[in-house]
This record gives sequence, structure tokens and C-alpha cells, in this order.
Amino acid sequence: MNEIGFDIEALVWIAAAYLIGSIAFGIIISKLYRLPDPRTVGSGNIGATNVARSGKKSAAILTLFGDAFKGWLPTWLALQAGMLMDVVALVGLAVFIGHLYPVYHKFKGGKGVATALGVMIAFSGWLALSVVAVWLVVFLISRISSLSALVAAVLAPVIAWQFLSPYPVYVAVVVVMSAFLIIRHQSNIEKLLAGTETRFGKK
Repeated sequence: MNEIGFDIEALVWIAAAYLIGSIAFGIIISKLYRLPDPRTVGSGNIGATNVARSGKKSAAILTLFGDAFKGWLPTWLALQAGMLMDVVALVGLAVFIGHLYPVYHKFKGGKGVATALGVMIAFSGWLALSVVAVWLVVFLISRISSLSALVAAVLAPVIAWQFLSPYPVYVAVVVVMSAFLIIRHQSNIEKLLAGTETRFGKK
């Protein structure tokens, strides 16, 4: 189906997805581990990469999985509930936007890499696996997390078209998420161009 069902049920799904996306696992897990608030250290980002700067790898891993899970869950549930394709797409986009601009934290969120991955897992496991493979290859070569994320974001729409061409609205969501990811990495792009971006394992 191609028309958007903007009924009350659809709006509830989209609003709920945004509220779920606004849950900041980086902040929650840092509190549970009694670590500094990630917004006060490093880049000030609430994502797994910044949480990892605390030295607690398990906290960073839990943050990564939490952020990916919240991207996957509402999108997958909307699919299972038989919502219109356009509504499912908006649910996926809403949870991603929630992570970037969380209502619970004065709309100051993360960069959205893990949450975008969660949404893509719901759309297509092969799409997500391919994007992760791109990230991993670039990271193994460069040891730079931000560069890996940027390359994956640039290629994600192309990969999405390969797996989701019968569902152009899902491809459109991947394009929008990729654009936001690139914009949110603006400071990292500047550091990469200046040659000052931090490599994994180096202080």
C-alpha cells in the first residue's frame, strides 16, 4: 500500500517510536556503572563511542546494543502489526530522530549510528549486515570509528537500493538517516581533513 494512513493509530505508533528513540542508553548505562555522564566528557556525545572513553568496554557495548535495539523494536513491531508501509517507514524515522533530538534531554542527543542500524535491521537483515561489513572493513584499515561510520553512511543508500528497491519508501528513510549521520559527523569530518581525528587504541 502506498497511501499514508494518518489515522490516530498511526500517529500513536509514530509518537511512541519518537519517545522510545529519546531514551538515552548511554546516560542510563553510565549511571548504572557509576561513570561520568557522557555529555560531560570527550565529545559530549551520548553514544557508545564516547561511553567507551570511560574505559569500560562493557558499558560501551551495552550502550551500542541498547541504541540499536530501540531502533529495531518499534520498527519491527510496526511491521508485525501490519501497519501501512509508509507508516512503518515513519516509525523507523521517528525513533531515529528521537535519538538525535531526545525530548527527555533538551533535544541534545547522539549521532544515531547504532539506532539507524537498528532501523535497517528491521527493514532488511541483509542490508544491515552489508552496512556493518562496510563499517568493519574501513575500521580495520583506518582504526577510526568516525570515518567508518561516514563511509557506511555514504554507501548505505546504494546498498539499501540493492535490497529494498521494491520498497522505495524504506530506501528513502535510509537516505534521510544517512544525510543526518553525515551532518552529525561534521566536527569529525573537520578533524579528518585536518588529520587530528583520534584512532582507536591511541590516546
